[in-house]
Amino acid sequence: MTLQTEFDFVLPKGFVDDNGTVQREGSMRMATALDEIAPLRDPRVRNNEAYLVVILLSQVITRLGTLPKVTPAMVERFFAADIAYLQDLYRQINDVSARKVTLWCPNCGHEFEEEIPLLGES
Repeated sequence: MTLQTEFDFVLPKGFVDDNGTVQREGSMRMATALDEIAPLRDPRVRNNEAYLVVILLSQVITRLGTLPKVTPAMVERFFAADIAYLQDLYRQINDVSARKVTLWCPNCGHEFEEEIPLLGES
C-alpha cells in the first residue's frame, strides 16, 4: 500500500495572478516537521503569529494552476475564503485535530473540557 502524500484541490474563489488569470486548481502535499518548525524562525512570524499560515501554505502548496511556484507574497493575496479552505484541507490531510483535555477547578472540583490550540493558533 502506498501512502498518498499529495492532494488535489479547487479553491472556492481562486487566486488572481499578475496577468488577471484566476488560478483555482492546485495540489497540496503533506507537511513535514521542518515545514512546521522553519516558519518559527522567520522574522515575519515573530512579528505576527498569524503570518505562520502564510509561510506554511506557501511551503506545502506544490501546484496552483499554471504558476511555477507559490510564494508567501502570493498567499498574502489569497481571498479569505480560500485561506480558510486551505487551512481546513491542511488539517485534514495532516490529520491535525484539536486536542481536548479534561480539567477541573481546584476550588470547586467542577470538571470541564478545554481545547489545546493547534500550531499557529491562539
